[in-house]
Amino acid sequence: MSFIVVDHVTLAPGRDAVLRDISLQIEAGEFIGVLGPNGAGKTTLLRALLGVLAPRAGGITIGGQSVRPGNTDIGYMPQTRSIPPGLKLSGRAFVAAAARSGWGLGWGDKASRMAVAAALDLVEASALADEPLSTLSGGQRQRLLLAQALLGAPRLLLLDEPLISLDPTRQKTVIDLISRVQRNTRATVLFTAHELNPLLGALDRVLYLGNGSAALGTVDEVITAPVLSALYGAEIEVVRAGGHVFVMAGGADLERGAHDHEHDDGHDHHGH
Repeated sequence: MSFIVVDHVTLAPGRDAVLRDISLQIEAGEFIGVLGPNGAGKTTLLRALLGVLAPRAGGITIGGQSVRPGNTDIGYMPQTRSIPPGLKLSGRAFVAAAARSGWGLGWGDKASRMAVAAALDLVEASALADEPLSTLSGGQRQRLLLAQALLGAPRLLLLDEPLISLDPTRQKTVIDLISRVQRNTRATVLFTAHELNPLLGALDRVLYLGNGSAALGTVDEVITAPVLSALYGAEIEVVRAGGHVFVMAGGADLERGAHDHEHDDGHDHHGH
C-alpha cells in the first residue's frame, strides 16, 4: 500500500472548495515537488495531511492510518516563518522550544536534549547551537526551522515554500540540504514551491495543482502543454531550454511572475 493515499478528497478551507475530488498515491521515500499558481491549494493540501483541515469529502491515510492532528510522524515547516525581533534565545533553545511544545517534553529532559542535538546535526547547524538567534542570518535561521521540523525523526516532511524570498544561490543551498537530509533519514518529502526549475535535480515526481484539480507524475508526464492548460483553464505553453522548463501563458513566464510577487523579509539574501 502507498505511504500517502488521497482518495476522492474535496478540500474547502472556506465556503468554496479549493481542491475537488482529487485522488493520488505517494510512495514512501519520494521527494515530491508541489507546484501550482497562487490559491491552487498547496498549503491547503499540507494542512489536510497534518490533520488540521478535515476533508469535506473523501479520505486521507498516511502509513495506513487516517490523518490526525499532532501526528509525530510528520515534520512541518510552515510558510510563515517570522521570528520575533529581539527574541533572546540561542539556536539550541529555539529548536528545543519546538520539542517542548510538540512533544510535551521539558527543557532538561535527556531525550529532548538528544533529539535537539540530532536534529541540529542533520541540518549541519551544530555550530549555531550556542549562537544568539538575533545574530543569525535568514539562511541560518532557516536551518534551525528545518531542525525543528526534523525533531523526532518524522517519516513525512511537509515543507511549505522553503525557497520563498531566497536568491538562486541560497535556493540551491536549501535544496541540497533537504536532499541530503532526505537521503540520511529516508523520509518522504512534500516541498511546495512557486517555481519548478530549482527543484529539477532533486524531485522524484511533481504534483501540480490548479483549477481544483491535481496531476501527479514525472516532470515529463505532468509539465506538458495539455496537462497544464487543463489545470490552469487557459492556453499554456511549455518551453524547454538550457536544462530549464518554462511555463508560459501569452508570452509571460507564469512561475516567475508568481515568484516575483513575494516579499523579501530583509534577511534571506545573506548567510551561509
